[in-house]
Amino acid sequence: MSPSRAGRGRDTGRGRSDSGRSRAAAIGRARTDSGRAGSGPGRQSRPRPAPGPDASTRFRFGAGRLVMLVALAVAAIQLLWVQAVSAPTLSAEAASQRTVNLPDPATRGPILDRYGKSLAFTIAAKSLTFQPVRVRKDLADAYAAQPKTAPNPDDRLADIAKYIHDKLGNDAPEKDVLDKLKSDDPFVYLVRNVDPRVAADISLKYKEVGAERQDMREYPGGSLAANVIGATGWDGHGQIGLESSMDALLAGSDGSLTYDRGSDGAVIPGSWRDRQPAVNGYGVELTLDSDLQYYVQQQVQQAKDLSGAGAASAVVLDVRTGQVLAMANDSTFNPGMGPQFWSTSDLGNPSVQEVYEPGSVNKIVTAAAAIEYGVTTPDEVHQVPGSINMGGVTVHDAWEHGVAPYTTTGIFGKSSNVGTLMLAQRVGEDRWFDMVKKFGIGQRTGVGLPGESAGVLPARDQWSGSTFANLPIGQGLSMTTLQMTSMYQAIANDGVRIPPRIVKAKIAPDHTRTEEPAPDSVKVVSPQTAQTLRQMFEAVVQKDPRGIQSGTGTPAGIEGYQVAGKTGTAQQIDPKCRCYSSDRYWITFAGMAPADNPRYVIGMMLDAPVRSSDGSGGGSSAPLFHSIASWLLQRDRIPPSPPAKQLILQAS
Repeated sequence: MSPSRAGRGRDTGRGRSDSGRSRAAAIGRARTDSGRAGSGPGRQSRPRPAPGPDASTRFRFGAGRLVMLVALAVAAIQLLWVQAVSAPTLSAEAASQRTVNLPDPATRGPILDRYGKSLAFTIAAKSLTFQPVRVRKDLADAYAAQPKTAPNPDDRLADIAKYIHDKLGNDAPEKDVLDKLKSDDPFVYLVRNVDPRVAADISLKYKEVGAERQDMREYPGGSLAANVIGATGWDGHGQIGLESSMDALLAGSDGSLTYDRGSDGAVIPGSWRDRQPAVNGYGVELTLDSDLQYYVQQQVQQAKDLSGAGAASAVVLDVRTGQVLAMANDSTFNPGMGPQFWSTSDLGNPSVQEVYEPGSVNKIVTAAAAIEYGVTTPDEVHQVPGSINMGGVTVHDAWEHGVAPYTTTGIFGKSSNVGTLMLAQRVGEDRWFDMVKKFGIGQRTGVGLPGESAGVLPARDQWSGSTFANLPIGQGLSMTTLQMTSMYQAIANDGVRIPPRIVKAKIAPDHTRTEEPAPDSVKVVSPQTAQTLRQMFEAVVQKDPRGIQSGTGTPAGIEGYQVAGKTGTAQQIDPKCRCYSSDRYWITFAGMAPADNPRYVIGMMLDAPVRSSDGSGGGSSAPLFHSIASWLLQRDRIPPSPPAKQLILQAS
């Protein structure tokens, strides 16, 4: 084959092939065009439009989109509110739900006597707690859900009450406990002041019972000095007495500790923080002698019972310091028994709170002024009539007599009202008033006890014509037993009155001791006058077999010791006639022992006795002085006094 033929043959093959493809493509396009134009004769085919949604569908779609948009907007706003605006509050609420502030109570400081013996102290205790409404509901729900395995609610409560009673005895009567378990209160204290170990046993056996810390205040002496010490309430704070007035010092400051807890109530490890340690309270050391206090309380109660008096009180002071060694009242109370056992009438401290007219005990003021200002001497003889008229008031002696030759000593030894007023006239109203103020009458002593009364002393510019006919003999003014005793402390202490105090020292939790500063003293009379008065007032307890030179307070005398003091009998006001009663008296006595070298001053009062304090009649309080003073002198081994000389009370 020639090259030209061969070439043409290949070209012819391609030509055919290309022609075939062109025809196929043309046929395809024609079919396509025919399909688009339609198959009808003489018309061109057009595409059919797809069917669209109706109006109802479009509304539903639009409403759905709107709801979704609103929901998304609300969610966005809520998220913004939670994350931005409310975040601090919600965070605080969450923290408060998991945060626990655990209190750390301070321990109340003790109260001690002058020798360090405990009069009041605090020990750890627990109170059993219960939530009646919630617990009964939980028990009922559990029993309803599983009656075969869960305990019957009534049986469960009865078991709890019986177990607590078995553990605590009479301190938790079974019926009382069961009544509290069945009460409608959301929260109750079942029993207070429970030993922590016993409380733990009860709570371990019965999970429904809680144990809350509540320290217990112990008073080992029971009613010993209760009117002075006072008592605390269920909250652990003082309610009366020194427990109340010194509460801030004794109580200390509670501490605290913060931690976080999980949903199961367990402590989250490492969450302990903000530890504020408790600061325990200070201890207080009193000037009281607990042994003497016990004895004086016994004697005061006995004197009240034997005499039929409405009340009785006594105070013992240290001569050199003015410190209160004992302060006793009748019908006291036991602070350790709790408020439900206290009688309101027994809670006060009459020795410093209640006042009375002292009667002839107040004649020490006239005697001191008369000797200090030199208007008389102990041995001067006065012609004393049976009565005297002053300012339109006629005053009589307690016994009938004509003009009698009494010495100055005898006027006070015999307790002559007329003779006392004769001497008071020599002294003069102004000087007498100055003297009684030096003795501290009409002003509080500042002893450190709550509710102290200042007594009543009429102001000088308010005196009427008859006022001076009453004051020198102890009527028309009033004082407390403590004030009366303090007057005689001044004479026993060489004329220097040291205001009485009952707090001796304060003891910090670290045992650092701070002594209370001594009060400012008041010079009442000179040492020479005080010594003369002590000798003169020995006549009050002087006993003469003939009866001529006997004083009014001979039962106060103590064999082997010189004693000086003064009796007092003051008429009480009769509320019916608003006048002085003829059969009701305050009976008083104040004295010092031994008179030659005084160590103790003792004052006492009996309210309207019908017999002597020793039951013998006469209403005298001198036997009570004798009992207390003789016990003190013997206990402290005070050397006997030199023999006392006979004092002349009535000239022959």
